[in-house]
Amino acid sequence: MNRAADDPLGQVSLAAFQQYLQQLGWGEGRNVRIDTRWGENNADLVRKYAAELVSLAPDVILAVGTLGAMAVQQLTRTLPIVFVNVTDPVGAGLVNTLPQPGGNATGFMLYDYSSSGKWLELLKQIAPNVTRVAVLRDPANPTGLAQLSAIQAIAQLIGVEVSPVDAPDTSEIERAVAAFAASPDGGLIVTGSALTSANRNLIITLAARHKLPAVYSDRLVTVDGGLLSYGPDRVELYKHVAGYVDRILKGEKPSVLPVQAPTKYLLVINLKTAKALGLTVPPALLAGANEVI
Repeated sequence: MNRAADDPLGQVSLAAFQQYLQQLGWGEGRNVRIDTRWGENNADLVRKYAAELVSLAPDVILAVGTLGAMAVQQLTRTLPIVFVNVTDPVGAGLVNTLPQPGGNATGFMLYDYSSSGKWLELLKQIAPNVTRVAVLRDPANPTGLAQLSAIQAIAQLIGVEVSPVDAPDTSEIERAVAAFAASPDGGLIVTGSALTSANRNLIITLAARHKLPAVYSDRLVTVDGGLLSYGPDRVELYKHVAGYVDRILKGEKPSVLPVQAPTKYLLVINLKTAKALGLTVPPALLAGANEVI
């Protein structure tokens, strides 16, 4: 796992995986053993735990996030790997192609890149006065460039100025958001990464303090007070992950199991936060939401 052990999203994800695995007939302590490590988005810790898990010679390793998947594959080209929440598995060198991975790894991407442009469309719908958007991202995450490109393509069509904001740590997030908010008509897009997830409460607080409408990639952020989120149904995603683990445990090879993208996305809106920002949610946007808080 790429998060801390007490991270709610990590807990929900692991529980969903175990639940779906059980539905497929695998009960921990009965016919399967699951060893879990929490990498806390720390590269050194992830490499250490990857080595520990590889040394156990398991039948399959589930690696969450690009950092974890790459760390495991650098240590073994034979043990089967199922990855999840990886945005560019070909670019990261984990697989040869999406339809035919060809090696010892396969799994599920977190986003179709084109979905990143949807964040800007939704932000403009809920806050039409926004003309400037900061894209908050983890500079160590290689997916940021592709996501930014998709956002910029939409920005050119609707006349919005987009600025990438690299936020490697807590203090830089605070400084960058405050500096951006010094000019009017701004909004935030918070891209998905373990770093932004770990700092989500800080980002929610900063967005409220500076009156910045913000769009996030995960439902739990909206539940915690974020304005709006649009992203894959992560619980549903782990159902498919469990399916691949099941198939590998039964003898199939990762090399022939195609890499898949999410098929179900969730739009979640927090009306209390919208009201605090002085925003009126358009009826059409409200009607299209999967969940309203």
